[in-house]
Amino acid sequence: MSINRLTQQIQFIIEIDRLKLVLRQTSLTDNSRRENSAEHSWHIAMMALTLAEYAPEGVDISHAIKMLLIHDLVEIDAGDTFCYDVQGNQNKAEKEAQAALRLFELLPADQARELRSLWDEFEAGETPTAKFAAALDRIQPLLHNQQNGGGTWRIHSIRRDQVMKRVAPVETGAPQLWPFVLQLIDECVVAGYIKEAAIKI
Repeated sequence: MSINRLTQQIQFIIEIDRLKLVLRQTSLTDNSRRENSAEHSWHIAMMALTLAEYAPEGVDISHAIKMLLIHDLVEIDAGDTFCYDVQGNQNKAEKEAQAALRLFELLPADQARELRSLWDEFEAGETPTAKFAAALDRIQPLLHNQQNGGGTWRIHSIRRDQVMKRVAPVETGAPQLWPFVLQLIDECVVAGYIKEAAIKI
């Protein structure tokens, strides 16, 4: 066993504990508090395991789970950017790329390459597995907002067209789940959680 290798691995493990400190906009399903990014990552990794039967052909569930567990580690440095914040999202990619460089290079070189490759694959969103993982990443906050009475949709007066744009990757990434998503959005509009359309003057 290499002491230096183990030291690097332990350093990385200690560093990623900081993801528990990153608060997301989304509240828990019981609306008691905001979730943190570590909880979010665990939750959608469990979603991948639970909803594996709905994955399109060519999806590697174990690979998807790995991506979902590491995809938000960059928020340790970059913070969480609200998905409907247009201005905040302008430099999000640059901040997260810098964070990925620092965080993954804490690991031994072989593990650094593996995790960086997983993160890059998720961000590119081109493989069937990355598309499925991204679809689940869009469904998870949808479920939270539906369960907690509108959550961030109500706080920020989010419209149906904004939500539809946000969840669009589900249609190709997890097509079997797309009808469920559409039904859920319709129900949330009826419930008043999502605005039907922009007000025209």
